Amino acid sequence: MAALRGPGGPRALCLCLCLCAALLPRPARGLTDGLYCGRRVCYEVLGVSRQASKAEIARAYRQLARQYHPDRYRAEPAGGGAGGAQEAHEKFLLIATAYETLKDEETRKDYDYMLDHPEEYYRHYYHYYSRRLAPKVDVRIVILVTVCAISVFQFFSWWSSYNEAINYLATVPKYRIQATEIARQQGLLNKTKEKGKNRRSKEEIREEEEEIIKDIIKNKIDIKGGYQKPKIYDILLFQILLAPFYLCKYIAWYCWWIYCFTIKGQEYGVEEKLYIIRRYMKMSQSQFDSLEDHQKETFLERQLWIRENYEVYKREQEEELKKKMAMDPRWKRYRRWMKNEGPGRLTFIDD
Repeated sequence: MAALRGPGGPRALCLCLCLCAALLPRPARGLTDGLYCGRRVCYEVLGVSRQASKAEIARAYRQLARQYHPDRYRAEPAGGGAGGAQEAHEKFLLIATAYETLKDEETRKDYDYMLDHPEEYYRHYYHYYSRRLAPKVDVRIVILVTVCAISVFQFFSWWSSYNEAINYLATVPKYRIQATEIARQQGLLNKTKEKGKNRRSKEEIREEEEEIIKDIIKNKIDIKGGYQKPKIYDILLFQILLAPFYLCKYIAWYCWWIYCFTIKGQEYGVEEKLYIIRRYMKMSQSQFDSLEDHQKETFLERQLWIRENYEVYKREQEEELKKKMAMDPRWKRYRRWMKNEGPGRLTFIDD
């Protein structure tokens, strides 16, 4: 004490007080309401140490849950009243929260990190709410199920469009007459006219003939475009699975194109010429395939794979379209209406 009365006494006293304060046991810092067990330490709530195993944590939780479960608490003899039941309910929720925090390895690791590094507030909030708000189902499973559902809907929608096209073609006289002639040559329609016990009604015979005609149309007519026969490899699921293959195939084809026609200077073949024409016309493969063969032959005769020839052809088509629209009565009526009435004028019609 004599040393504290010297010239440096106040400074030494302050140093001793700080040292004592540092050595005294302090409550856990960084515990915030709304995170995990709030101001309470989850280990203390369950009465276990930080080194406790999962089995010890589960055993402690079961014991406390049997003790503080609201149903069991109400079943006990009265003594606490409504306040005791409410306190037991809150205690049980705190025990359940502590167990949910410590039973999962990742959550427990984040909680231990929070106890050891209480100053990193934002990191604790992020990890807590990212795990709390994370979907319970694996996102990959959700994506897979969604893609499969879209693929199934896509496939059946294509089949519906294809059947509509077949039903329509069966009503067109041109195709119906051809299909009927083919069916008679193959003897398919003669089998429907039976006698005796196997004789059927006219309605049954008509339905069977209709199915025969539709089958011939399916087999003989190549429908292209949006109403073509659907293929399993065209649905979204297979397109995604085969995307790496298509990408490698395109890279190999592009390198071959550069080598043959840019470096070596070879002449284009028929397929290459049609590809260049399709690219100039900005048409998809299915749209270009739906064109008639004589149209493609015209493209080749006019050498439309050459840019200058295609520009001339494009201007000719635009001029022809303008002439058709000028001669079209409906277009004339529209122009007359735009001139006399217009979209921005109000007129009254007298009865």
